[in-house]
Amino acid sequence: MKSKIKNIAGSIVAPRGFMASGVFCDIKKLGTGKGSNKGQKRDLALIVSEAPATVAGLFTTNQVCAAPVKVCVERVKTGVAQVVVVNSGNANACTGRQGLADAREMVSFTEKALGLSTGRALVGSTGRIGVTMPMDNVRAGIIEAATLLGSAEADADHATEAIMTSDTKPKQIAVEFPLGSQTVRIGGICKGAGMIQPGMSPTGARPAALPRSGLHATMLAFITTDAVVEAKVLQAALTEAVAHSFNRITVDGDMSTNDTVLVLANGLAGNKKFKLSAAEFSVFQAALSHVCLELAKKIVRDGEGVHRVVTVRVQGAKTLRDADAAARAVANSALVKTSWHGGDPNWGRIIDAIGYSAATVVEDKIDIGYRVPGGKKILWSLKRGQPTKATFRQLCEAVAPAEFELLIQLNLGRADAVMYAADLTEEYVDFNKGDVGDPGSLGG
Repeated sequence: MKSKIKNIAGSIVAPRGFMASGVFCDIKKLGTGKGSNKGQKRDLALIVSEAPATVAGLFTTNQVCAAPVKVCVERVKTGVAQVVVVNSGNANACTGRQGLADAREMVSFTEKALGLSTGRALVGSTGRIGVTMPMDNVRAGIIEAATLLGSAEADADHATEAIMTSDTKPKQIAVEFPLGSQTVRIGGICKGAGMIQPGMSPTGARPAALPRSGLHATMLAFITTDAVVEAKVLQAALTEAVAHSFNRITVDGDMSTNDTVLVLANGLAGNKKFKLSAAEFSVFQAALSHVCLELAKKIVRDGEGVHRVVTVRVQGAKTLRDADAAARAVANSALVKTSWHGGDPNWGRIIDAIGYSAATVVEDKIDIGYRVPGGKKILWSLKRGQPTKATFRQLCEAVAPAEFELLIQLNLGRADAVMYAADLTEEYVDFNKGDVGDPGSLGG
């Protein structure tokens, strides 16, 4: 299927009937952090469908969640939406009743500005926690953004810039693929560089969605498609796609209060109304999963201070929970992550993290190896719990590239898990420690 997915330009406005805009309305305040301290960077975006769209979403499972998340969780239940309003520079989290009232005003004000029915708007926010929203600025921004809506690539670029905080690069994608007799498009944008280890579920309730489990700085992702997809089917597809992508990444092991993924499907491609066959659903699922995974990887590659990206693959676990626990323990170990930064193939730290994880492991069954991404040749540093004959120089060469794969074979079962992880650098510490004497330097 992947060969039939064609990358195209246009991002979130590539699918038929979608418009976007991004404006600067000075949402950030003194002390809202480096991530928003970028001068007159756009900080409010609108993503609009010309027609009512089916909607699906996944949200942070952090027990402390932001007001926009609470509003979206309720609104997504209706299965229909037409616009998303998003701001950067302020997370609107831990802001109490006022914050919830502000999030509700953002959606209602957006609906009025665009002449839409009540309940058609969704909202997302990212920035510093615990700061109230400057609603006069927000209202002015929504009015301006509504007048600037367009379907040109530049309009998508402006919206992408508006949702960024500590990101150094815009993160966008658009693809097209055949679905039945029609050509369907999916576009997406996302943001995220710090406070990254999403664990999202459709309702925000724990546990998060994990692949094939049946369990179910903020990252935000907004996806558009012109496919005709019924809301329940769209939700199922998004849950599966996120389980293999955004819920599989970590930069620093911190889950945000605001993590959100939303997808709007307006049906303007004209494929068969609401009745995807099993084969068609498989095609749509593959394309949506591809878009989500590519966006998720962009977040890790642009992580705060990141120099190296490591794909951690755990195989041969007794259960999926074991595989996931071992992968996350390694991917989030400060000792492992700093050794990655230094180019040190310190497998001792890796097996230590595996051992203290919640996974069932047997020391003399563990294998640890390295390979280039997607490669077949594996350099094993450990076999059955014992060092191999691989030289230190060979191991150093294996972990020297900017991206490599770490393979962990537990040899206890058939379950596997993957995490897309980042190293831990001096730049990350410098960026996030801030200086209380200089509020503008404080992180989000």
